[in-house]
Amino acid sequence: MTTILIKDAQIVTMNRNGDIITGDMLIENDRITAIGPDINPTRADKIINAKNRTIIPGFIQTHIHLCQTLFRGKGDDLELMDWLKQRIWPLEASHDEESIYYSAMLGIGELIQSGTTTIVDMETVHHTDYAFQAIAKSGIRALSGKVMMDKGDEVPFALQENTTDSLQQSVDLLEKWNGHDDGRIQYAFSPRFVISCTEELLREVRNLSEQYNVKVHTHASENLGEIEIVQAETGMRNVVYLDHLGLANERLILAHCIWLDEQEKRIIHERGVHVSHCPGSNLKLASGIAETPEMLKLDISVSLGADGAPCNNNLDMFNEMRLAALIQKPVHGPTAMNAQAVFRMATIGGARAVGMADEIGSLEVGKKADLAILDLNNFHTYPSYDVDPISRIVYSATRADVETTLINGRIVMENRILRTVDKDIVLPEANRSIQRLLKRANLR
Repeated sequence: MTTILIKDAQIVTMNRNGDIITGDMLIENDRITAIGPDINPTRADKIINAKNRTIIPGFIQTHIHLCQTLFRGKGDDLELMDWLKQRIWPLEASHDEESIYYSAMLGIGELIQSGTTTIVDMETVHHTDYAFQAIAKSGIRALSGKVMMDKGDEVPFALQENTTDSLQQSVDLLEKWNGHDDGRIQYAFSPRFVISCTEELLREVRNLSEQYNVKVHTHASENLGEIEIVQAETGMRNVVYLDHLGLANERLILAHCIWLDEQEKRIIHERGVHVSHCPGSNLKLASGIAETPEMLKLDISVSLGADGAPCNNNLDMFNEMRLAALIQKPVHGPTAMNAQAVFRMATIGGARAVGMADEIGSLEVGKKADLAILDLNNFHTYPSYDVDPISRIVYSATRADVETTLINGRIVMENRILRTVDKDIVLPEANRSIQRLLKRANLR
């Protein structure tokens, strides 16, 4: 048994009472076993002095594309469909095994450094096993899956799939990786969006999701042009169509959901569908601003995600929290999205989306030890006297304030030094990989 004792910290628990306490935390193997003042275990393999530090639950990002991290800076200043057709799809089609691996490692290193401990990741069509290898080695908690695309005239040839092959490859990956490392890695079926998927594929994804009891992760209602295409092809709006196919249920995670009508909101609420709000991506692609205050009033499950590096340029949850709060205030008023609501979306809201609210998302005895230790003793976070700690985190803190990150009781970063991702290897390999992909895609 490995025992870690964290001493004298401010602990933002995110439990039902919203308790914020000063004291110690004991971690045994992967679980929190005690929280309180003056914990004195018979032994501790490691003691972390956290005096004047703040412990928070690890962030849970419910929409990420690790395969796109290499494309950072390669899709700037475009709207969604042009961004996909001109840049992202050609680059994804050019990926090889090595580039997928280092793209994933590059993204994971950034995520861990900024306090994210769990992600819902959508890969590309090919080489997804290498992303899973990066996830396994890095220690991050993840739901991931290969993207599924069996329809579309303007899709590069290398991304065009046969329906049967797409389904079989997905099942093969699921049977290899789902439940890996005592459940740290889980599989999620990942049809890209309605435009690129046949009805046959989507219906079978519904069946397989039910059979294996795993999540389905897809995009919906991100862009008005996308919605027009879906309506022209199906006679229905996105969420109505997904409900028609039987996909709208508590296993479904929908990224974006900017342009929902009242019927779609009602379906999402009644079926228990989870929405991943990605404010940074939505603003950069000029897609719009999701109606998150109304969704929360309807008790819709809303969480946060940074999306991908080429439509956001970073994977920083501090940035997403701040944007999620600020973009609503001019229209809905200064109290529409307060710091507490946004922080819940980033923590326990994400845990609810991935079906792990009883395991992660808050710091409580018996839960997994997924957490970040912040050093908020700096000019940009002071004065601290009589300031709500969650307000300091959402409105003032940055990713540079994350000092140490633990996932599953394992220290994956300590004192800003990554333990599971080798920066000296990943950064040069990332440059070599994108150089190769740009040449292959003829985009340089």
